[in-house]
Amino acid sequence: MEQSIQQKIDHWLKSDIDQDLKSQIEKLMSNGNNDELVDSFYRDLEFGTGGLRGVMGPGTNRMNKYTIGMATQGLANYLKQNFDDQEIKVAIAHDSRNNSRKFAEITANVFSGNGFKVYLFEDLRPTPELSFAIREFGCQSGVVLTASHNPKEYNGYKAYWDDGAQVIAPHDKNIIAEVNKITDFNQVKFEGNPDLIIPIGKDVDNKYLDQIKSLSLNEEAIKSNSEMKIVYSPLHGTGITLVPEILERFGFKSVHIVEEQAKPDGDFPTVVYPNPEESEALSMGLNKAKEIDADLLMATDPDSDRVGIAVKNHNNEWQLLNGNQTGALLIYYVLQAYKEKNGFEGNEFIVKTIVTTELIKDIADGFGVQSYDTLTGFKHIAALIRKLEGKEKYLVGGEESYGYLIGDAVRDKDAIASCALIAEMTAWAKSKNKSLFDLLLEIYKEFGHYNEYLFSLTKKGKSGAEEISKMMEDMRMKAPDSLGGIKVTKVSDYLTQQATDLASGDTTSIDLPKSNVLQFFLADGSKVSARPSGTEPKIKFYISVKKDLAEISEFDNSLDSLNQKAEKIKKDLGL
Repeated sequence: MEQSIQQKIDHWLKSDIDQDLKSQIEKLMSNGNNDELVDSFYRDLEFGTGGLRGVMGPGTNRMNKYTIGMATQGLANYLKQNFDDQEIKVAIAHDSRNNSRKFAEITANVFSGNGFKVYLFEDLRPTPELSFAIREFGCQSGVVLTASHNPKEYNGYKAYWDDGAQVIAPHDKNIIAEVNKITDFNQVKFEGNPDLIIPIGKDVDNKYLDQIKSLSLNEEAIKSNSEMKIVYSPLHGTGITLVPEILERFGFKSVHIVEEQAKPDGDFPTVVYPNPEESEALSMGLNKAKEIDADLLMATDPDSDRVGIAVKNHNNEWQLLNGNQTGALLIYYVLQAYKEKNGFEGNEFIVKTIVTTELIKDIADGFGVQSYDTLTGFKHIAALIRKLEGKEKYLVGGEESYGYLIGDAVRDKDAIASCALIAEMTAWAKSKNKSLFDLLLEIYKEFGHYNEYLFSLTKKGKSGAEEISKMMEDMRMKAPDSLGGIKVTKVSDYLTQQATDLASGDTTSIDLPKSNVLQFFLADGSKVSARPSGTEPKIKFYISVKKDLAEISEFDNSLDSLNQKAEKIKKDLGL
């Protein structure tokens, strides 16, 4: 074992740390489990741009009392620098993962030990409610303990700023710098001040749910379809606390919970991954939906910021919708219903990320509503909402990874509100004798038939990272003339912040932060995005293909054609 790793182990064993963590280290040593020991101590768990995420256990590369304490102390020190002339308040929430409550209480103790007023949720709550609480109590920051849809061994720590959004530049890098200055456990104020920790619960729930209820755009459609059958699964997460209640408040009377997945459980016993993007995670829900002949199936991830849905398709078979399809449906519905209820004033806008389907932009254009693109990650959508606050009116936005936000009272993706509005949208379609899939086909006919595919290429080790870097460099040096036999007309390079028209050679600047992403726009409206992961030896290719759909009856043939087009593009990319 390397000397530096052994020194870290010795330091932990000699320090005044909790006996249970010491015992876990000693057990690893006595078992001769060197691989696990090395992985636990070979590096420090990094406080990244959104916070911490890692496997739970003892060591510098694990989620535990001390890594969380040091991260919180660093964040506290940065907050003192930025808000030294006022009382500092923070809000804290946690999901259903193992140790999440314990980690939330440690975080509360460190903040209160620094003299901050702490609003700590009394029990598990959805991540979007944490965002709401930050704004409700006028907090300068907030933290939620969650690892989203990661396996059960993981936990995480997400940091928020005073607008209720995850931290962005320059705060993210500045917080990281402060966290890295904490070199010893003794620098962390673990001894909390109970007088400064205020438990919060049902009162905040009610305000949050009232805000969501105010988003309703079609009460009549719900009244006429209040007995519509909805199946819902929280996948052992926080959604059970509020999704059934908001559906009841909206007026839905036939909500069927997947009971095997209703109880919050950090072991996620019925799924491999608690991820609503995975068909396996929704299999129990699908069985129940078929059993009762439901109209809609919805499932939320453990911290309830993302939602996956399934509906019956044109062949009366249950089909999972991807994030692009659900996002397009939701944005179409909100714009259509908003237009009918309020009419547009001309200053409204919607937002999507650059790798999300262009169908959403086409829909917004069709309604005469401004659409904006941001970099991948919902914090960028929130940053744009903040930038335009008081000038333009945000209505709805989303990203391909199953995250959506209606209204701006919350500044993170919100599966609680999304479930309510998706159910309302289903009732609205049903009042017109349509299913959600019927509505999706009508959207394809009006705006173009899009289909999206995500391919990931993993290249392990140092050589793999170099290979991925070379792939991006080669594509930058010489963009492909065509992909799948279709001419490439424009290349957008988010690292150089330049978009190039390949026919004229003209360039225009991209008004977004630098990011290692390349996009190729094709003559038929298709789009290919290449994006290396910042945390894994992986590169992702987002392939979005498009064609006109003259008649809905031609959908199956059109889908076959799009699948073939995507395969040709994939082959040209060497995937």
